[in-house]
Amino acid sequence: MVIASIDIQNGKVVQLRQGSELALQQDNPRELAEEFNRYGETAIIDLDAAMGKGSNFELIKPLIRIAECRVGGGIRTAERAKELVSLGARKVIIGSAALRDSRKKGAGKEGGEFLVNIAFLESIVKKIGRERVIVAVDARNGEIVLDGWKTPTGLDLLETAQEVEPFAGELLFTCVEREGTMTGIDMDRVKQLRERVSCAITVAGGVSTPEEIEAIAALGCDVQLGMALYTGKIALADAFIRSLNWKKGLPQGTGVPLLPVIAQSPDGQVLMTGFTSPEALAETFSRGNLCFHSRTRNRLWMKGETSRNTLRLLRLRADCDRDALLAVAEPAGPVCHTGAWSCFTGERRYTWEFLQSIIAERFEHPIPGSYTATLDDALVREKIMEEAEEVCAAKIHEEVVWEAADLFYFLTVLMTREGVTAAEVLDELDRRHKKQGSL
Repeated sequence: MVIASIDIQNGKVVQLRQGSELALQQDNPRELAEEFNRYGETAIIDLDAAMGKGSNFELIKPLIRIAECRVGGGIRTAERAKELVSLGARKVIIGSAALRDSRKKGAGKEGGEFLVNIAFLESIVKKIGRERVIVAVDARNGEIVLDGWKTPTGLDLLETAQEVEPFAGELLFTCVEREGTMTGIDMDRVKQLRERVSCAITVAGGVSTPEEIEAIAALGCDVQLGMALYTGKIALADAFIRSLNWKKGLPQGTGVPLLPVIAQSPDGQVLMTGFTSPEALAETFSRGNLCFHSRTRNRLWMKGETSRNTLRLLRLRADCDRDALLAVAEPAGPVCHTGAWSCFTGERRYTWEFLQSIIAERFEHPIPGSYTATLDDALVREKIMEEAEEVCAAKIHEEVVWEAADLFYFLTVLMTREGVTAAEVLDELDRRHKKQGSL
């Protein structure tokens, strides 16, 4: 997997050389989050919080719902980690707080303040679960460094990685001496780290070529891209393709490796399966619609090229072994060649999102006799209050179902009028569950 990084400092997206020299700056974090989400998780790093110079929290919060994010920078309490997860962060990246105990004086490994802070990591794991914890093991020439890479600790990278592994579902290793230089990752160090721990590893620092991404993926590690991505030295689409396990793909007579693709609608319905090749994936990213490799015709096949029932790509995800893909896509019409909505079911499943799409269509393109199109703001609010009373008055199961359906419909009409989506409401319920309930 390839993770694109959005580093934020003073409200701007930046790229720094060696953690200090400003190399690039731009002010489009939302657009970047939307684009990066097509390819995988996005790392959002609050550099100001990491360096104790402020916070970009309010800027970061909406990004967490736009993309599937791992968030880091200045996370020093279990409560902040839990808050980020409740807001939608898939994982949190713990840095200096995991490798320092401020209650201890002095420096150095022996009796000093730099050591694996087991109590702190245990508190994080208790709050959000080990699988959501990424511990950053940033190292310069094999020595862990903290505080924006300014403070040497005397801690050995490999020993420290083994010590934190019981509390981390993943490690983020940054090769600090190569960071921002695009001079190539220290592959020997990556291999040593891979041999020492069994948890997932993401590596960063100096990666500059697609071939390096292939080599890192072959070791079973993920790659986090920054400078090479922003300067255009590596294209994210190419990086995604290179990170996949094509060696496990199905070989054809022509030697073209193929990986299976499951196409899924935004509301979770499985639409179809097919196969892709490196060339087909490149075409998918280029056109923005799903392209497959036809096994019977042994050529590229753009879904909808004749029927116009295309599948507009929203995001692609590789499975844990990187040898199968899930494509979330918006269908322009029936997906199956038989004319059915899905190759697996005859009709589209009725979901909240589907209901809202019908309501939105009635407002945008009213048809004669449409009741929905007549519902102005005052009337729909009146109906919600009326239906809420009827739900409360319902006595038997069937009545509750009937009246609840009426209330649900009118509530969705009001949401649609106000520009509120079903996904936003579900996100808020998810936030409350994670904030107040058990993770």
